Amino acid sequence: MPSQNKDYVPRLLSAPDRSFFLFGPRGTGKSTWLRHVLPDAVYLDLLDSSLYFELLRDPHRLEALCAPMHRGGWIVLDEIQKVPMLLDEVHRLTEARRWRFALCGSSARKLRRGGVNLLAGRALTLNMEGFSAEELGKDFDLSSALDWGTLPFVRREADRAADILSAYFDTYLKEEIREEGLVRRAPPFVRFLAIAGQLNGQVVNSHNVAREAAVARNTVESYFSVLVDTLLGHFLPAWRPGLKVREVAHPKFYWVDPGVARAAAGWLRDSPDRVWRGSALETLVFHELRVYNETSGKHRPVSFYRTPAGVEVDFIIETSRRTATAPAHVVAIEVKLSPTWNREHEKPLRLLAQSAGLKAGRLIAVYTGERAYRFGDIEVMPAPAFFEALHRGEIF
Repeated sequence: MPSQNKDYVPRLLSAPDRSFFLFGPRGTGKSTWLRHVLPDAVYLDLLDSSLYFELLRDPHRLEALCAPMHRGGWIVLDEIQKVPMLLDEVHRLTEARRWRFALCGSSARKLRRGGVNLLAGRALTLNMEGFSAEELGKDFDLSSALDWGTLPFVRREADRAADILSAYFDTYLKEEIREEGLVRRAPPFVRFLAIAGQLNGQVVNSHNVAREAAVARNTVESYFSVLVDTLLGHFLPAWRPGLKVREVAHPKFYWVDPGVARAAAGWLRDSPDRVWRGSALETLVFHELRVYNETSGKHRPVSFYRTPAGVEVDFIIETSRRTATAPAHVVAIEVKLSPTWNREHEKPLRLLAQSAGLKAGRLIAVYTGERAYRFGDIEVMPAPAFFEALHRGEIF
């Protein structure tokens, strides 16, 4: 039975009945969730230095540490990326003892790039991020989420959000970057982080970023890969449906959380302006789309669309791919930081709907006002109402 904790916020993610990897940035509540859904598991935390060095020296000790566990029992290995060679033992013990493992990590970089044993498909992969609006329910506050994000420890102490996010980022640099040796030199990477923080939600031009950070273009690309592999950011690809007009191909980059983006940019002590909060709202919408894709199991491709003329639709969810005989079917979402709805905001959606080679099943506008509207095929929804409809499965 799940443990009883009155402060625990139930998550949308469900624990499978077989071994699984659980990835997510630091501070998203992975360990808390695992202790809640697997209360009887043997819990081994590789942040414990004595345990870390013991298993690093002798991975076979894993079996002895878990020996009393019955057949089919659960074992949690937290921060598994710190000792990747343990995965060979996990593989062996899964077969020999029929033990089930929950393998938790804040970075997939070493596992994905080190050629280690990923259990040959015997383990599922789950992803966890900060709280979603659906998980917080009536406690979700859009304004606070735009300014500080939804990481659990930030929400617990909202009055100290700036200090907590600053410490979070310092810990990330120290433990994920310096100690794990993910970059050769810290100062150029710190310069890059400040620039990347300010570029949240924008199309990435590696040449421009390299110039600003005073590093080579390939270094910038490797830095972005560090952020993606340590789960602090996501690229949103440009949608290329094969229409006749030439389409933008560069991706956008979004930080995993508005508060984390603000910490990276060095703007924790400054009030965010409207441009920043507009990007923060897009970041929240993208976050909710990822959470829903993960928890629903739909895993629909998400992208953005912009023509050379600069007409942009913030999010395209492809519900049916284009074939030789049928156009792509999409749900198109436009996001606006505005307390009132201006009909001019509908232009990108209407232009997209008129394009050949696609079928727009839904045209949705998300804004920060309180009223819902319908103008022809375009549905205008307040952000909280959109989030609720999304998690009810009503958007796609």
